[in-house]
Amino acid sequence: MEIHKENLSKKFKNMYFLGIDLGSSSIKLSVLDAEKGLSISSVKVPENEMEIVAPKFGWAEQDPNMWWEYVKQGIHLLKKKNHIDLKKIKGIGIAYQMHGLVLTDDKLNPVRPSIIWCDSRAVSIGEEAYKGIGPEICQNQILGSPGNFTVSKLKWVKENEPEIFKKASFMMLPGDFIAAKLSGIAQISTSGLSEAALWDFSKGTLATQVLDQMGLSKDLIPEIVPNFGDQATVLPEVAQELGLNPGVQITYRSGDQPNNAFSLNVLKPGEIATTAGTSAVMYAVSNQNTNDAQNRINTFLHVNNTEVEKSNGVMLCINGSGITYQWLRKIISLGRTDLISYEKLNAEAAKVAPGSEDLRFYPFGNGVERIFNNKNVNSGIENLNFNIHKPAHLIRSACEGIVFAMNYGFEVMKSVGASGEVVRAGNDNLFLSPVFREIFTNTTQTTLELYNTSGSEGAARGAAYGYGFYSQFDEAFESLKCLERIEPDNSLASQYQEIYAKWKENIKIEE
Repeated sequence: MEIHKENLSKKFKNMYFLGIDLGSSSIKLSVLDAEKGLSISSVKVPENEMEIVAPKFGWAEQDPNMWWEYVKQGIHLLKKKNHIDLKKIKGIGIAYQMHGLVLTDDKLNPVRPSIIWCDSRAVSIGEEAYKGIGPEICQNQILGSPGNFTVSKLKWVKENEPEIFKKASFMMLPGDFIAAKLSGIAQISTSGLSEAALWDFSKGTLATQVLDQMGLSKDLIPEIVPNFGDQATVLPEVAQELGLNPGVQITYRSGDQPNNAFSLNVLKPGEIATTAGTSAVMYAVSNQNTNDAQNRINTFLHVNNTEVEKSNGVMLCINGSGITYQWLRKIISLGRTDLISYEKLNAEAAKVAPGSEDLRFYPFGNGVERIFNNKNVNSGIENLNFNIHKPAHLIRSACEGIVFAMNYGFEVMKSVGASGEVVRAGNDNLFLSPVFREIFTNTTQTTLELYNTSGSEGAARGAAYGYGFYSQFDEAFESLKCLERIEPDNSLASQYQEIYAKWKENIKIEE
């Protein structure tokens, strides 16, 4: 290992790698000094959360050009605010919000806003295709239903906006669009195809049977690339505009949840990652083609999957996590421009005992939920008593509701064989809250490990590995430190199990 490092230091002197994490609330960028194995700068843009536009109930859209403008702002901010020498950047890694549809013309200009991950409009289209192809075939080949994933959204555009659809030359996922703006080339990764419900796990190829069933041409699918490697080179004029050297390569791309797992060095079967950003996710690595007949959880290609060694990610997603907390923050701030800080919310939640005096919060207000087979579920507050409950009760009950929803999905994961006793998370978003961490460990009855990393830092490590700076994954994570290890408390675990059972009894699903 030491000999290899010495060789690297001579061959790869003073190299930086840029990681971009494109979320639906914000875009985070980190620069990794690969020799030190440390992130030397991180920024987030914009200052406040990006807008999600909902033209109709259940819809959710964002402008891809807005993402690109913020990416450019973020890169300039790295230089202006943190004095980063952008000329040292050799490779770029991109993580992005999964399942979104970006349609562009042949010049890579969007022909409509992106239909993002939490948009519900295409549910019936996915269900129709599932029945048309046959549930058994879908379960065996694409490991579930096309559901509300990208390919179903593409079909929706064809059916409902035919004139716009005619203008489209490429379909991409959000991160692919950013890569295309950097390089001038439309591409999509193999794991990206699996996120779009367009990967045949039984054959290891594009799932043309799904395209055929929906009457979609494979001509819309751009060049297919692996997650790691020399995918494309940044255009000279773009490099000049951004202050980069010519020849910078794009060497990694991944959906945000596989990338979150990668960021935490969750790469082996049985390891589990979690995150609680805009949505809340549990993500377990498996070497099996895991599926769920009720389509409550989903399996995608993990970033380290190869033809030789299978690696999949079994994922549950709760749409309303950080967006629930964000909504609550705005409500409690009463429209003030200087919003109450999340730290203040966390401190208030700590003043209330577990159970929030029987106040129950159901965080299902951000589109249909996969764990309920793409049905709308009751959202809101139950048992509110004006003489008992104060804002602190509301805040704590929201934290409890988010974790309880995650645990509901975790139980589904266990039922299909994806489970573990240790869960890793970045020290970020809701996991910054001691109350949230207490609720999580004692409700899920798992040990929580917190690490000094983020999605953008993981994307930068992925770029370094894809460039060839690291020859093994373990080398990329030598500097990754566990900040805290939190074990369940037996007395609290018993208490939270009782509170969770009551919460679970009152879930109402629309038929």
